[in-house]
Amino acid sequence: MKIALIGATGFVGSKLLHEALTRGHHVTAIVRDPAKLAAPHENLTVVTGDANKVDELAAQLAGHDVVINAFSAGWTNPNLYHDFLQGARDIEAATEKSGVKRLIAIGGAGSLYLGGQQLVDGPEFPEAIKPGASAARDYLNLLKQNTSLDWTFFSPAIEMHQGVTTGRTGHYRLGLENPVFDEQGKCVLSGEDLAVVILDEVEKPKHSRQRFTAAY
Repeated sequence: MKIALIGATGFVGSKLLHEALTRGHHVTAIVRDPAKLAAPHENLTVVTGDANKVDELAAQLAGHDVVINAFSAGWTNPNLYHDFLQGARDIEAATEKSGVKRLIAIGGAGSLYLGGQQLVDGPEFPEAIKPGASAARDYLNLLKQNTSLDWTFFSPAIEMHQGVTTGRTGHYRLGLENPVFDEQGKCVLSGEDLAVVILDEVEKPKHSRQRFTAAY
């Protein structure tokens, strides 16, 4: 399968790239700085791209089977809300223009519901990541209005960060609108297993025009 991966050098994107190549897929990694992907691979094509240049990006996406959006605007970016939302919308527009029908967007856990309320609106939600979480939530609401793409939106587990050292287990449980908790009341997933979830969805789609989530 031919996969276009946007944001392949980030924490999530790098895991997606490794998993996709390990499974034998052909990946076009669209990145700001190609030097960060110096290691060659016979199934990897590295392209310098800009999420906000819709026409150029559309040309780079054309001919692929699926676009995976792992774009990050940077958690310390003072314009994080605007830049994330604009980047996601531009990637969506470029995908439509390219003729590729499938788009998988990696969002955040903040839009998941707990007790009838989205996590990002809860009193205990960390202020430091609220702009990014709010942007991902608002983008999901906009993406739901898209009737031309076969889109999927993924919300990671509440605890999905570099501090989760589980590695790749290949095991996970799926959910839709609510967090998936384990027997200890934790909602956790490693970056490596997030990549497993996404590549499983690429290979065997189960969530067409849906948001879904996963955790152990």
